[in-house]
Amino acid sequence: MNLEHLKALVAVVDEGTFEAAADLLRITPSAVSQRIKALEASVGQVLVRRRLPCTATDAGALLLRMARQVQVLEAETAAALGSGMNARAHLPVAINADSLATWFVPVLHQAAQWEDTTLDLHVEDQGFSSQLLREGDVMGAVTSDPVPVSGCRVDLLGSMRYIPVAAPGLRRRFSASGRLDWAAMPVLKFNTKDTLQQQLLAAKKVLQLPPTHLVPSSQGFLAAVTAGLGWGMIPELQLTDELADGVLVRLDDTAYQDVALYWQAWTLDSERLNRVTAAVRSAAKDQLRPGESGEATGPSRAGYRRQK
Repeated sequence: MNLEHLKALVAVVDEGTFEAAADLLRITPSAVSQRIKALEASVGQVLVRRRLPCTATDAGALLLRMARQVQVLEAETAAALGSGMNARAHLPVAINADSLATWFVPVLHQAAQWEDTTLDLHVEDQGFSSQLLREGDVMGAVTSDPVPVSGCRVDLLGSMRYIPVAAPGLRRRFSASGRLDWAAMPVLKFNTKDTLQQQLLAAKKVLQLPPTHLVPSSQGFLAAVTAGLGWGMIPELQLTDELADGVLVRLDDTAYQDVALYWQAWTLDSERLNRVTAAVRSAAKDQLRPGESGEATGPSRAGYRRQK
């Protein structure tokens, strides 16, 4: 397959339109279209859905994975030959928002020293990030899925713990005779995939959600809880001095939920991908709790967690 045709496929999917891909490749949109058509003719299948944004078909996803691998290996080979020392390889990685805001930060510090690599972070719920691997959108992913995607290796990283917290004023408003009114106290939700708070409420025999605020940001979620907008499940790693200083309080000292995290990456003999993998393993070892396979049982904003 023609390498330039594969590069056009990556550009169209990443940029979303033929025009944007043309700008990236510094050719005309017509030339991009001709390369995609030639690639489709060579495999006898439609590879790109012509819509806004453009997406890869199932067949296109297979070629997209190969195209990304070829680009990384091309850059590494050129560097080894001394003809591409300044070439940067593009490494797309999927990471959930809670991890990105906490234990993954040291990976970013290491990546800042890599002059031959650019990271493209896709923020996605870890219960869905493995799908990005299947579709060829990313080369590595922090995921809750212990089953390796075809063509990928999987490593258990550890587990994150989440605890229910709220502003002291909110707890006082909805406390009576030492008991919390879980059914009336406002609650926060990260996004439509987040069922973490709902799971805890179900354990408290509250079957209908109380007033619910949507805050789709890890930092914003913590800020909203601190402001008293509602209570929420916060990663233990994200809480630095809030509990000790009394800015936040635990709503139930015995309630917590753990999620097992895995790193899945393509089984590609790439120095750059191996470097990212090593950085992820190191950061997880330093900050995550030791975890065991099989902990994940239910969906939520940061993946799958189990009520202990």
